[in-house]
Amino acid sequence: MPNFIDNSLNQAMNTLSDFIKNKNNLALMEQAIKEFVSTFRKDRKVFSCGNGGSLCDAMHFAEELTGRYRKDRKPLAATAINDPSHLTCVANDFGYQEVFGRYIEAWGAKGDCLLAISTSGNSENVILATEIARKKGLKVIGLLGKGGGKLKPLVDIPIIVEGQITDRIQEIHIKIIHIFIEGIERELFPEHYDLS
Repeated sequence: MPNFIDNSLNQAMNTLSDFIKNKNNLALMEQAIKEFVSTFRKDRKVFSCGNGGSLCDAMHFAEELTGRYRKDRKPLAATAINDPSHLTCVANDFGYQEVFGRYIEAWGAKGDCLLAISTSGNSENVILATEIARKKGLKVIGLLGKGGGKLKPLVDIPIIVEGQITDRIQEIHIKIIHIFIEGIERELFPEHYDLS
């Protein structure tokens, strides 16, 4: 048992270390934060989507923006595509691949932004949502893994956690999401952070 625990912690540490070593990843994260900030400054909306654990990450991202992160502030217009009635209706009537795309088709507009999360980069429903978002004039930021998959060339900003273990990728994704939120707050609510 101790070997299993030690191995898991070391895998997590190594995955994060490898991600940090690629300075392009940090530049892409900064670019993504600027895109989110620009979206909110224009009074536009940020959507997020993913499957399974990635949907939980999409929800976590949105609720931190509509609620609070570190200090009280006004809510920001973010929503995860997770309404059970929408998801089950669309999956039943059109197929599961349509669940995110139809939501973006209904609610997305030019100037909005989509955070598309897929640890494989190959989630069919996230790909379709990305294609629809791009056609409608939304910027798309991809939180991806395993080389970026089919989503890599489709998104505007591909942030890729290299590796083949899904849970290790997800662990870095949530760290990136927290940095996104902090970056957004630092720009929009600088009074909440020590600027010295």
